[in-house]
Order: sequence, then structure tokens, then C-alpha cells
Amino acid sequence: MNTVIRLDRQPAEHISASLKINISRLNQRILELAQVGAIDGGGVCRLALTEEDKQGRDLVIEWMKALGLSVSIDAIGNVVGIREGLEDLPPVMTGSHIDTVRTGGKYDGNLGVLAGLEVIATLNDAQIQTKHPIAVAFFTNEEGARFPPDTMGSLVFQGELDLQAAYDTVGIDGTTVYENLKTIGYIGEAPVGHPKIHAFIELHVEQGPVLEHEGLQLGAVTGVQGIHWVEFTIDGISNHAGTTPMQLRHDAGMVAMQIATMARRLVKQVGQGQLATIGQIKFTPNLVNVIPNKAVFTLDIRNTDQAVLDHVYQEIMQFAKQAALDEGVHLSVRDLAKSAPVHFDNRIVQHIENLAKQSHLSVKKMPSGAGHDAQVISEVCPTGMIFVPSVAGLSHNVKEFTHLQDIENGGNILLKVLYDLASGEVI
Repeated sequence: MNTVIRLDRQPAEHISASLKINISRLNQRILELAQVGAIDGGGVCRLALTEEDKQGRDLVIEWMKALGLSVSIDAIGNVVGIREGLEDLPPVMTGSHIDTVRTGGKYDGNLGVLAGLEVIATLNDAQIQTKHPIAVAFFTNEEGARFPPDTMGSLVFQGELDLQAAYDTVGIDGTTVYENLKTIGYIGEAPVGHPKIHAFIELHVEQGPVLEHEGLQLGAVTGVQGIHWVEFTIDGISNHAGTTPMQLRHDAGMVAMQIATMARRLVKQVGQGQLATIGQIKFTPNLVNVIPNKAVFTLDIRNTDQAVLDHVYQEIMQFAKQAALDEGVHLSVRDLAKSAPVHFDNRIVQHIENLAKQSHLSVKKMPSGAGHDAQVISEVCPTGMIFVPSVAGLSHNVKEFTHLQDIENGGNILLKVLYDLASGEVI
């Protein structure tokens, strides 16, 4: 007869220190899921709510059930598998997403979900029960690559995005979220909005070069940067590039480039982790010997400090207005997206850092440059994230890669954090 280890009979610290994931089992799941929607170059295309997404969902649910989890699906297709606790308490949750961009890799999102299943498998192997239930979730349409916005599933799950509004969203192929959820059979019965969660932890590949560049093994994520996306439209006058004197031009392209270079200079002056990117730009008529009469371009600015982010935005706007006035062109500006910085729970961030150091892993407290489901869930419960290095900082790329040793390190810290949270040792 199997013996279940109860937390009230064993020192939690002793049990936590002895737990280790099975990296071979976790890696096998990563590789198997990557075969669903596999594309040339070793990447994955599993856009949200496609047939490939359905196949991936079915596979992960199969694994959840094999681990003894109670699986529920909510109205937006989010899937949650729960391992019972010793007490009827809100669960400690982990997870991420399994949808990808069109040229995605094996690890983005998938690692967080499958590492959560590996934590459950490890606890099952050790016959350990926890005070709180532990839940593993994967959220619908995190990427937003087919349907805007990104993190749609977690936004509906948390209650910030209206379910009907999400259903009515039209994707890049002209079909709606509702139509596709119905087609793949993932409109569930579980309610959405205002979930009761004790804490949430997400393990994720960094998707950037910082950890590898600094030779570090782990990131204790402090939060997610605030983002402001803006689209500029500049209307000027087309004219001959060889006959129109510079002082008599109304050059939309020149003003666009002035704004772009000013943004770069300002970022260097401000420092403090400020970022700015001109991601899209289009000139009309886009001919080598014609002065552009129209320029449309986007600006992406990010910072962990809302006050600094607002200051940078205002400085760029003032410069843009003056540059347009000086050139005699018309400027219009449209906000595309805006989200405030998110700060994760200091107790969890510190605990992740402490556990890493106790495990003799080099660790850095750092913000996330990309958005994640964790930032959405942080509105309803204490939340934290763990980063592991991305080779060459590549993500959303078929060459996305994280070494097995780094995956194992991250998985073991996730295991310890979830165990400590579920046993009531941290919060």
C-alpha cells in the first residue's frame, strides 16, 4: 500500500530541498508537443484555435488526466488541471500558453505549461500531498497572432475582458473567436472572471539576451514593462527630388526620420531601462526620386516606470509637432496600445532569488520586456515569474533554444516555489 507524505508530519524545508524534477520526462513532453504543428527548421506553427491548436490541447489534456488532475475548460477555452490539496483552499496555479506565432519555437509558453505538469508528476512520484491544491493552466490565444489582443484568454479568465467582446473578435482570416472555439470544440462550461487563486507562478524562457550575455542561470522576474504603441501619420507634398530646393520642401519622410532619430537620442539620454523601437514604416509613393507625400510609422516605447514612460512620450510628441510645423506638413497620432507597468509580489520575487542562491544558481532580479499571462493574473493574486536563458536571445523564431540544464534549473526552482506556496511556507 502506498504511503502519502503529509506536510504536517514532515519539515517543509527538508522536503522542498530534496525534490528534483525528471528532466528527461519533461524534455520528452516538450519534443512531443513540438511535433504538433511542426514546421521546417525545427519550429512550430500552432496559431490559436486552429486544428493544430486543438491537437496540442487534446495532447496536454491527455497528460493532465494521466497525472490524475481534475480538468476543466472555461467559456473562452482556457484549460485548468487541478491536483487536490489536503484542505479546501484556493489553488496555487502555474502555467502559460501553448499557442504559438506563425514561426514559433518549442519553448515559448510551452515550457511553462509542461514544467507545471512535471511538478505534478514529481509530487506524485514522491507521494506528497500539499495543503493547497496545485493547478496547471494553459490560456487561450496568449500570442494574439491570429486574434487581437494578446493574453486574451487570461484577460477573460481574470475578468478584465468581456467574454462576448472576445467571442466577437475577428481574426486575420476574417473569422471570429467564437466560430473557431466552436469548431475545435473548446467552449467549456467553467465560468470566467474573478478567479480565486492563492498565488500564480509562470516559468518562461527569457526571450531576450540578458541572462546569456551576463552568464547568469536564472531570472527572478520583478514585473513587466509598461508599453505605449503609437502610430504616426504625416501628410506632405510629393515633388521632384532633383528640382525642389530643400528649404521649399514639405517632406513627410524627412519628418518621420527626424522623429525616429530623436526617439533614439532621447532613450540614450534618459537611460533607466527606457526602450524605443520604430517597428513599421511606409512611405508614399515610395519612389527613389520622389519626395514622399505621406509617411506612416509606428513607435513602441517601454519602461518599468510609468512616470518615465509618460515623460518620454510627451518629449517625443512635442518634438514631432515642432518638426511637422517646421517642415510644413500635417501630423496625426493614433494610440494603438497602452498598458501600465506591472510589479510582481516582492515576497515571491525574493523567495525565487533565495531558492536560486540556495541551489547555487546565479540569479538576477530583472523585468520582463515581453508581456505574459502572469501580468494579467497578477491583478487577482500574488504573482511571480522565473526566467531561464534563451540562446542568442532568440524567440518567436524557429531557432529558439534553451539548454536542457537551464530548463532543469528552472523546473527545479518552479517545483520548490510551488511546493512552498502550496504548503503555506511563503504566503
